[in-house]
Amino acid sequence: MKVIKKNEAIISLDGPEVCREYLATGKVTFGSSTLLPGQTGGIDPGHPQSHEVFYVSRGHVIMHNTETSKFYELTEGDIILVEEGEPHELTNIGMEPAVITWSCAPSDIKE
Repeated sequence: MKVIKKNEAIISLDGPEVCREYLATGKVTFGSSTLLPGQTGGIDPGHPQSHEVFYVSRGHVIMHNTETSKFYELTEGDIILVEEGEPHELTNIGMEPAVITWSCAPSDIKE
């Protein structure tokens, strides 16, 4: 087993979206994203050989598939499965910061 503390996560920005990657192995990647009200993160082009699951831990967001122009409204406790290669972006449409956890498997990145 391996414990990763919040302060050990790799922090990056995808536009205004604050991303924390907690782990990436050959089998799974896990992280979180935070968006303030009204913010839209960068477009993720999708993962050609991986499914990605998003779980809304807090807030109210829209997931936009930029290829099909479909929008999916998600609130706290909802999940969405993004299929292989689906480009997508998140927008916080709520009145509070949104926190979304995400996981990708198999992982595109190896430790």
